[in-house]
Amino acid sequence: MPPSSTTSSRPVRTRFAPSPTGYMHIGGMRTALFVWLWARHTGGTFILRIDDTDQGRNVAAALGPILRALAWLGLDVDEGPDPNDPTGQTIKGSHGPYYQSQRTAIYRAAVEKLLAEGKAFRDFDTPEQTQADRQQAEALKQPFVNIRRSLNLTPEQVAAFVAENKPHVVRFLIPRDQKVAIDDSVRGHVEWDCATMPDPVIMRSNGGVLYNFATVVDDASLEITHVIRAEEHLTNTALQALMFDALGYERPTFAHIPFITAPGSSKKLSKRDLEKLRSSPKLKKMFDRADEVFPKLGLGDSKSLNPVMVEYYEKLGYLPDAIFNALSRFGWSLDDKTEIMSRQTVIENFTLDRIVKSAAGFDTDKLQSIQAHWMNQLSVADKLAGCWPYLVQAGLVAADSTKDHVKRVIGALGERLKLFSDILDYDEFFKLDQPVQYDNALLAQKFTDLAEAKTVLLQLANTIAAIEPFDAQTLDRELHLAVEALGRPMNQLIQPLRVALTGKTSGISLFDTLALLGKQTVVERLQTAAG
Repeated sequence: MPPSSTTSSRPVRTRFAPSPTGYMHIGGMRTALFVWLWARHTGGTFILRIDDTDQGRNVAAALGPILRALAWLGLDVDEGPDPNDPTGQTIKGSHGPYYQSQRTAIYRAAVEKLLAEGKAFRDFDTPEQTQADRQQAEALKQPFVNIRRSLNLTPEQVAAFVAENKPHVVRFLIPRDQKVAIDDSVRGHVEWDCATMPDPVIMRSNGGVLYNFATVVDDASLEITHVIRAEEHLTNTALQALMFDALGYERPTFAHIPFITAPGSSKKLSKRDLEKLRSSPKLKKMFDRADEVFPKLGLGDSKSLNPVMVEYYEKLGYLPDAIFNALSRFGWSLDDKTEIMSRQTVIENFTLDRIVKSAAGFDTDKLQSIQAHWMNQLSVADKLAGCWPYLVQAGLVAADSTKDHVKRVIGALGERLKLFSDILDYDEFFKLDQPVQYDNALLAQKFTDLAEAKTVLLQLANTIAAIEPFDAQTLDRELHLAVEALGRPMNQLIQPLRVALTGKTSGISLFDTLALLGKQTVVERLQTAAG
């Protein structure tokens, strides 16, 4: 048969077909994005199909995280379960069912068609026979191709075995006298020799169908024109192409995209390798951040949410626009220099021929840079809206309290705020009635001893108590005058003041810090430090 074409005259219909296993992998999200982008670039249709035939792999409520991830990233669905309903009950489109578990009758009809046309056969070999055949092939150092004993049965014998419910599977009959080829939009021309292919099982003895067959029937039924998926599925494509032909369906155009590798590795970024990923210098920071933030929010730690999962980014306060931008650059490029792109720019320029063949490294530096850019585009009001839920969830502000103080803090933070959850690092501005924890050695670092540092801090507390108005500009002027009167350089006092007030050696402008804390809190904390 001729290879599938890389172009089609049919209106573009693409699909993302996840198996619901409890979370959305960041690599799966990138695949969904590329599928969605091709549909949007061409004015086509984006379909969400749920491949839930393997009930043993599914867990309760496993679909919800996938739907929420699609909704969070803004990947709207034209047909299939609506991501805006995390229960998966709201369905769009007229080509359904969109759950494989609801399509059993369709699969069985397709199996019967192949049986009737002699393109599939009932195999009554026992598992023990098949295993013995496999072992013999291994002993002879030959590729295993199943022995078609059941093809020697007469139609009457087959009918009798079926009538007595003799256990058997249905196998697709591979045309071993030919080759099968596709022209993949990413990988190029790919060809397989059918002579070395075993006849694959398409229906188990219990009537359940297997993935390769179900996905072909579904893609044909949904009129899919482009199958865009991870390169790990390329090995399935030879069988699927043959099945499309045998069923009389038009083959879709295939595009197998590279997987995402762990930083500094050629190995696929996988949840199975979490402990190894923790030791990666790039990813360690991301795991550590989860361990710092998630406990404050009651979300566990990096063992429950980690950088392999899309939910990690949502819960830490990354921007969907930033993840959209970053994922679009993992394996695809506009040119050799452009990193920052709006959604519309990516949609307008996305083409399959610009997807690279080589594996796409998970570039954490690029991700953080893109996130910082998009965060800096937000107004203070937008940052406030994003940060507020974190403060409430962490118990730093009451849900019904005024937002004026938080708005001032966010304004002062400026570009220091990289993620919405970063606001939790500045709890000193919200726990005004709680004592500050710090190391006395930091107070005394620029003085002869701790006693001298405490004396100066008390003098400054008395000076600050008299300053009016209590704003950053006035504090800057008056404190410089006071420090000058003490005969000391200002840079000697900045660190001990900051440590006494916040417990930290760095942060926003000292004078903004004073103004945000307020006179009473500042004086009390300085007096405590000097005590």
